[in-house]
Amino acid sequence: MIQRIRSAIQNPHVKEPLNKGAPQVPVKSRIVSRNGHETVRRIGMKSRWNEDLYHQMLTVSWTRFMALSAAFYVVANLFFAFLYWVDSNSIANVGPNRFLDLFFFSVETFSTVGYGVMAPQTIYANCVMTLETLAGIMAVALLTGVLFARVSLPTAAVMFSKVAVIDIHNGKPALMVRFGNQRRSQIIDATVGMAVLRSETTAEGKFMRRLHDLRLQRERTPVVAISFTAVHVIDEDSPLFEVWENRLTEGNTELLITVVGYEETMGQTVHARASFLPEEILPRRRYCDIFGVGDDGRRVVDYRMFHETEPAA
Repeated sequence: MIQRIRSAIQNPHVKEPLNKGAPQVPVKSRIVSRNGHETVRRIGMKSRWNEDLYHQMLTVSWTRFMALSAAFYVVANLFFAFLYWVDSNSIANVGPNRFLDLFFFSVETFSTVGYGVMAPQTIYANCVMTLETLAGIMAVALLTGVLFARVSLPTAAVMFSKVAVIDIHNGKPALMVRFGNQRRSQIIDATVGMAVLRSETTAEGKFMRRLHDLRLQRERTPVVAISFTAVHVIDEDSPLFEVWENRLTEGNTELLITVVGYEETMGQTVHARASFLPEEILPRRRYCDIFGVGDDGRRVVDYRMFHETEPAA
């Protein structure tokens, strides 16, 4: 500790890693949230607001997107209203509330509405009007493109079970995750992947987060119409073989699952992902059956039991 303090004093611009020399505490936060979003807090990354602006406008929430769009619209019209206000004789038929009238004139020009009550009457005003009309056309085109991209962005309505279970399957313990398609359309040629993320120490004593792929009994399915259960058999080759029963919480374990397929209605590839912490992986449990037959003889799926489990036999 004294050596680290002395090094920090001599080299104040050199920052030590956050986890160097410190005991590893259990991490309860996820790499991937339940709804598939990233949860990692990034430190030290320098990014400007105008870098990758298009991607930012696609990924912000709808509330923030609408607020930013409205703010840009108001600020742009205030700016052009100020330019008209600089020349007191620029716009004809301006009322007593001069700046407010010029603001609304800017709104008309920006949106190319043009009610015809007020009109530019000087060369300066016509130049500003020309510049604003060009800016308005470009802004509307860009905003329309971003809005359409947000609406048409392909998404998968995949519902993952709230917990994963470990049950005996063909005489061996198996890790299972159930997911289903919430749309009436089907996901075609879906590929399922499963991995476990664990904190491990190498032979050299170096701490690292390591990702282990989990082999599934079936990694592809022609159709995901109702539900699908991903099954990983915990045999001698499984990374979970020695820890699944009593030591699953060791190493800050996180189970990750991904689904990628072709959505027939939108005609585009969609994907979904979810994660499970150790307390969300229940040993010696199994999913309740959601399939049945109704009184009319038709097959019935009871999604009220989708997340429910029961003790394994």
